[in-house]
Amino acid sequence: MKKIQELVGEEEKLRMPIAQGLPWTTDEPKCLIKPPVKKNTIPIDLKLHSDIRAVERARFAHQVAEKGRLIKQYKMERERQQKLEEEEEIKRLRKELIPKAQLMPYFDRPFVPRRSEKQPTVPREPKFCIPRHKTIKCCRMSCNDMSGPSQLQHLPSPVEKAEALYKNRILQ
Repeated sequence: MKKIQELVGEEEKLRMPIAQGLPWTTDEPKCLIKPPVKKNTIPIDLKLHSDIRAVERARFAHQVAEKGRLIKQYKMERERQQKLEEEEEIKRLRKELIPKAQLMPYFDRPFVPRRSEKQPTVPREPKFCIPRHKTIKCCRMSCNDMSGPSQLQHLPSPVEKAEALYKNRILQ
């Protein structure tokens, strides 16, 4: 136990450095040579970004104002030209719009409409049957059962009935 305590004590002593003073000398202290004195620095003229930006912005504002003036002048010139053209057009129209006498129509040949030589159109019966490709499978059977193509051919159409009546009247 004592040995361990001695070892710990030695380690602590080694950890703490002992301050050693400078040796006593009889020599005079050495004077250090002074470094050469530098010249005074001359300040450089600062160019701030905000100042440069302000100059650029002033140029841009001047260009925009000049462009606005040119556009305004162009618009005024165009309006003046348009006004002159409108005045000339009005003068021309006033000259053209002088009232002139209209020619009298010819009444010696009155218009008599003639009967058309074309045949009257024959009306066709509308197709109420739904085409086979547009029907639903379940409805095909009911459509075929109710009105098959053989039944429709045997029945006279309303057009055929009207033609038959018309022929009967003409013959009588």
